Amino acid sequence: MSLETIDKETLGEFKQAVNMTAGQIEKWLDSDESKRVGFKSDEDDESIGHQSGRRIVEILGKKQDEYSADDFKFMKKVVGYVHRHSAQRPDGDISETNWRYSLMNWGHDPMK
Repeated sequence: MSLETIDKETLGEFKQAVNMTAGQIEKWLDSDESKRVGFKSDEDDESIGHQSGRRIVEILGKKQDEYSADDFKFMKKVVGYVHRHSAQRPDGDISETNWRYSLMNWGHDPMK
């Protein structure tokens, strides 16, 4: 995809929503906390958020001119999830909550 066709607004929102580096996300996805949170379909042991984290790492490893239309569609999904889930912030200390862990699976650490 050429730089002229890059959706700069989506890319900017994605970069704001994903505030963890690819390395931080990969390390997080290896943790027990990451693996135990999120919705799992009947046929898959891995949660949707965990799968999304792997896809985010893949996108972060690409150059801008390598993004596909599907990548931009997924970026919009990430932004939507982070915004919706962030609005549901629980009261009190969030450091060890499933709410925070779910967001981190999507590349967003609300404690940053």
